[in-house]
Amino acid sequence: MSSTKINGIDLHYQVHGEGDPVVFAHGAGGNLLSWWQQIAFFSRYYTCVTFDHRGFGRSIDLADGPLYAAFVDDLVSLMDHLDIDSAHLVAQSMGGRSALGVAAAYPRRVKSLVMADTHGWPQDAELQGMTTRWREGHPARDLAVRALADGFQTRRPDLAMLYLQISRTNPPRGDAAGVTRLDGPAPAKLAAMNVPTLFIVGEEDDIIPPHVIEKAATFIPGSRVIRVPEAGHSVYFEKPEVFNFEVHRFIQGCG
Repeated sequence: MSSTKINGIDLHYQVHGEGDPVVFAHGAGGNLLSWWQQIAFFSRYYTCVTFDHRGFGRSIDLADGPLYAAFVDDLVSLMDHLDIDSAHLVAQSMGGRSALGVAAAYPRRVKSLVMADTHGWPQDAELQGMTTRWREGHPARDLAVRALADGFQTRRPDLAMLYLQISRTNPPRGDAAGVTRLDGPAPAKLAAMNVPTLFIVGEEDDIIPPHVIEKAATFIPGSRVIRVPEAGHSVYFEKPEVFNFEVHRFIQGCG
């Protein structure tokens, strides 16, 4: 594993394969280890970059550090460090905050954008209301449990346990206020963004459900949504064959 000093912390990352760069941004239930099923596949075709967001994995944030507020700057700085002018960005859940933020602020640096089980937290009152109503109607559970479809935990208890153990390798941190607050790019900024965008969402996503993702997709011209049956909030982990196939096909179509 490699690391570099970025914005006051040691940001940890890994690079695999050769070809066009694809950067994977993990969610709050994981870290760079989460993408093991993607790296084995995509590294045959692309240069794959995985990294630990600050506050996750081995990227320890500063005491009273910015955490989520620094995600966009951290990702751009990592791309600079690796001499990546532009890349395909693939984000899951919380990682959508990083990827969408970069795409909105630096669209020329993003060849394509994949938003998996994430809306990227755009500033929109209607989307905020939809998200709040959904969460109020569904009892809170441990994130690492809630991120998987109930059926997956029954079918693959071994992989469900692995998901939980990856999550538990993260250091302690504050509450999730920075994740739930919709303070990302404004819809007007997204409307002007000329970046090919694909949303993927599990039909059984209990955290950011399909109807919320479909609303978020309306902010980005030309974006489309794929709904994956029998998957929850972690399509990349639960249905890797479907996820890898659809993402690979999408990236290939973006040149």
